[in-house]
Amino acid sequence: MLKTKIIIVGASHGGHQSILELTRQYQNIDIKLFEAGDFISFMSCGMELYLENSVTDVNDVRNFRPEDVEKLGAEIYNNHEVTAINSDNKTVTVKDVTTGNAKNYDYDKLILSSGVTPNHLPVPGNELENVYLMRGKDWATKIKAKLEDPTVKNITVVGAGYIGVEAVEASVKAGKHVTLIDMIDRPLGNYLDSDMTHLISQKLLDKGVTVVTDVQIERYEGDTDNQVVSVQTNEGEYPSDLVIQAAGIKPNTDWLKGTIDLDEQGWIKTDEYLKTNVPDVYAVGDAVLAYSIPAQTKMPIALASVVRREARYIAAHLFEKTPAVPFSGVVGSSALSVFDYHFATAGLNTTTAKKVGVTIKTAFYQDTLRPDYVPNQMGNPNVYVSLAYDPQTHRLLGGAVLSTHDITAQGNVLSLAIQQKISLEDLAQADFFFQPGFDRQWSLLNLAAQHALGEPRF
Repeated sequence: MLKTKIIIVGASHGGHQSILELTRQYQNIDIKLFEAGDFISFMSCGMELYLENSVTDVNDVRNFRPEDVEKLGAEIYNNHEVTAINSDNKTVTVKDVTTGNAKNYDYDKLILSSGVTPNHLPVPGNELENVYLMRGKDWATKIKAKLEDPTVKNITVVGAGYIGVEAVEASVKAGKHVTLIDMIDRPLGNYLDSDMTHLISQKLLDKGVTVVTDVQIERYEGDTDNQVVSVQTNEGEYPSDLVIQAAGIKPNTDWLKGTIDLDEQGWIKTDEYLKTNVPDVYAVGDAVLAYSIPAQTKMPIALASVVRREARYIAAHLFEKTPAVPFSGVVGSSALSVFDYHFATAGLNTTTAKKVGVTIKTAFYQDTLRPDYVPNQMGNPNVYVSLAYDPQTHRLLGGAVLSTHDITAQGNVLSLAIQQKISLEDLAQADFFFQPGFDRQWSLLNLAAQHALGEPRF
């Protein structure tokens, strides 16, 4: 019996999860995964841990080793770039980047997990030496070398999102003076509302970070040796021995133009079954707009947790002419530590809701983790909760938690609550445990919901 030929493009989370699901559920399949890069498969979300010497080895910061999935029956090809889909004869053209030779491979089913590439700012000087990106193993090892170089004293990080803030913290811990620059008005402003970003901004300042927001970068200045020496903005110049660019991403989809339907920004268009316009071609991951449960529309949600759920769905329904159910969507949940603070966020906030045209109301709650009779120095820090909800129905649409104590698991509670479409009233009386060694008589999320409903402070 002929085997069903399945080709996967991209060896990150989507490719990995696709292989795990396909080999678990089906027999008599021939899986080939093509990855354009040399290393399979670096986990860029683990880069900060590597930069801070908190991993076993840089070669261990990966989703999987080729030999591990090859034992499951898949074939893994690194340094192989898929350059074209030939939908008429159901083949892909693959170039061996080490030799330049190209070859066509047949497919019955094709799963695209082509991912994204980091943005190079289109400003003069972006080709200078020591202007780096914060993504991938090669850049990770280059940044690590600079953090260990005593002649590198001033580091400028461009971009105040997750990746940029991670670069800032690693650089500060390495003893560098760090400047953080962004065109938005506050660090992490796309992820958290202002009540929480105010706390994080103050923490960055306390750690000696120069925070420069709401500015435009005009150019990178270099010396006669073509080395970057400063970053020039419309409001001032900042000395820089190293520039780390973490200013957003773009979908890696130029090679799909004319074959796969893309939107005006290059995101892959898929239907409710994660199918593209080309028969038997599916797409998952950061290059695809994900269906947001709280927004009830598609939006960019570049998270490993998203693509793994999409890959799991595709594998389960790959051989159904019309899948039994559409992809149910995701909430979009994430977490980050910023020095002493730990936060987790789920669903929508004021920024993302505005981008997708969803009306929300928000409430911010501050308390202590445990009962008042426990002093702060005995493990009773301040805790903060932000809730976003539909002003008409009180359905929970988003939320975040933050504290110097690790309460990020509460972010998973918020995510589940959003996914299950519960209301503030439901959350206000949800049955959570109480034990004064851990929390208050009403749990933190109970109290935050009660506050949002205007109830007297407990």
